Amino acid sequence: MTPTRPGRPVPTLTSPQTLRHARILGLGGYRPERVVTNEEICRHIDSSDEWIQQRSGIVTRRFARPDETVVDMAEAASRQAVDRAGIDPGQIGAVIMATVTHPYQTPAAAPELGHRLGIPDPAAFDISAACAGYCHGISLANDMVRAGTVDHVLVVGVEKLSDFTDKHDRGSAFIFGDGAGAAVVGVSETPGIGPTLWGSLGDKTDVITQREPWTELRPAMEDPSHHGEIAWPSFVMQGQTVFRWAVFSMAQVAIDTVAAAGITTDDLDAFVPHQANMRITDAMIKALKLPAHVPVARDIAETGNTSAASIPLAMSRMLDEREAPHGGLALQIGFGAGLVYAAQVVVMP
Repeated sequence: MTPTRPGRPVPTLTSPQTLRHARILGLGGYRPERVVTNEEICRHIDSSDEWIQQRSGIVTRRFARPDETVVDMAEAASRQAVDRAGIDPGQIGAVIMATVTHPYQTPAAAPELGHRLGIPDPAAFDISAACAGYCHGISLANDMVRAGTVDHVLVVGVEKLSDFTDKHDRGSAFIFGDGAGAAVVGVSETPGIGPTLWGSLGDKTDVITQREPWTELRPAMEDPSHHGEIAWPSFVMQGQTVFRWAVFSMAQVAIDTVAAAGITTDDLDAFVPHQANMRITDAMIKALKLPAHVPVARDIAETGNTSAASIPLAMSRMLDEREAPHGGLALQIGFGAGLVYAAQVVVMP
């Protein structure tokens, strides 16, 4: 139906008439200098290096310096991604920051990052999709470039989870690490990002959650009995529930994502799942019936679970170490608190 209004016609708005293709042009990663061993973690929990490795596959993780922020880490990863993409920061039209550990409700971290990088007047915003945040960002960037909204988008996954980890919680203290990964998405002559399969289960919000809401801090601060000692909100999870969901539900999402891209698992050159748990990765490989020739990201062994940063960090490492080929096809899938998930097949830069 043609829109009308009393007395005069409604003019037709200008909109894109053709869609372009998009792809990842460059990847970058940043890992903090400090290496934290399982033995150090076990000083605060009743566990052992052997138990942690058996349950998660984690040997070490990285923690940022106390004065090192998510924007600092994002800047380091982004500069590498922009350099590898072969573009000038001024060509970037939007900055998307996926994070759940920027310690300010507002303003977002993305505008500050854009300013530091010298990007003039970009659209800049943060998204909160936990461990699936980076894949959400890639999907948004793909749509923005394809529709002609911008020519280049900087997508960053970054977390400083050490700030939100209870070092005395035996169920989660050994899991998390810090780091940043970044990608530049831009115009391509051929399709470089397949269809995204994503979704959420809002009835499972208690499975992975921040223990206390920010609003509970104010009464605590006003209570004289605390004497200024306020427990910082930390993340907690129901490990077995997460494991079952990831293994059974996310494996099917991965299978469906490959089919939606019009390929088979035999066409893949890399599998880059969110680095949540080595046992989850192994179970997904089995469910996918992944051919033996497809390399699989196992960054979690040395980096821990870095939430939104884990996929770009792992893919960047695989390319740097020539474990995966430039220009090859990779299946990436993120899943986490919400519960939320997102997956797509991408051409690696």
